Parts: sequence; C-alpha cells; structure tokens
Amino acid sequence: MDRSVILFFRRSLLTVTALCVLSLAQAAPAPWYWWSSKTSDARICAQTSPGDGWEQGKKAYLDARCSIEKN
Repeated sequence: MDRSVILFFRRSLLTVTALCVLSLAQAAPAPWYWWSSKTSDARICAQTSPGDGWEQGKKAYLDARCSIEKN
C-alpha cells in the first residue's frame, strides 16, 4: 500500500476516535420521571415507560427516588 494512503487512514481513524470520545464526554444520564398507572393509583419512578398503561409526569428528576428535581 502507498504510504500516503496509510497516513490518510491513520488520520481518519484518529479523527473518528476523537469525535467519538468527545461525544461521550458530553453525554448526560437520562432523567427520571414519576409514572402513574391509568388503571390504579400506583406510581413508580423510572427513566423509561413501564408500558402502555402508564402516563409520564411533567417534572424530571436526577435520582431513582424522584426526589431531586432536574433544573
């Protein structure tokens, strides 16, 4: 292989790696929400919907107990 092609691939790989690392550095954890059951008085704190029978609360939280509000 030509030396210039090898250098091109090395630079490309370095650039892609740097972009991946930078994107990971900016990632934040998903917020937590109170989810209320549509069929009972049950409520749970979760990051994602527990299913079709649940409604997401309006406020976002930082912890698994839904006690620290996200600003």
